[in-house]
Amino acid sequence: MQGILPYLISGISVGGQYALIAIGYTLVYGILRLINFAHGDVFMVAGLIMVYTTASMPMYISIPLVLIFTVILGFAIERVAYKPLRTAPRMSLMISAIGVSYLIQNLAFYLTGGLPQPVKTPIPWISDTVTIFGASTKRARFRARRADQKDEDRHGYARGRQGL
Repeated sequence: MQGILPYLISGISVGGQYALIAIGYTLVYGILRLINFAHGDVFMVAGLIMVYTTASMPMYISIPLVLIFTVILGFAIERVAYKPLRTAPRMSLMISAIGVSYLIQNLAFYLTGGLPQPVKTPIPWISDTVTIFGASTKRARFRARRADQKDEDRHGYARGRQGL
């Protein structure tokens, strides 16, 4: 049981994140009748903002900042990409949603460099060890890239920072 419990805890954690994203998709589709392809990308931006803000300021300041920046991003997306197309055909909204998704993904890739970076100072309390029923696990597992590993994508192609 101790061997499987950390995997069970990790699965519940990831499942909770997936459920949060699914609830967001359901709410947006239920209200706007639009599949927002940028929804997961906004989730990614919130994660990136959280990583960068917690590296430079305390957690009690970082969390409200992440919420504020994410809400501002959502409002900006709605005002720029979706509101002008409210009376347009549904296909126009779908194309706009896909375009916003690609824009956010490529902007994040460009700003972060697109390469895995080692975490030198992890977020406090997340990297603490937790013991449940005798099984120990970390609150979050960080997978660091070894120096001898090649930097390749899943298809075996070398990755590098691509300019515009």
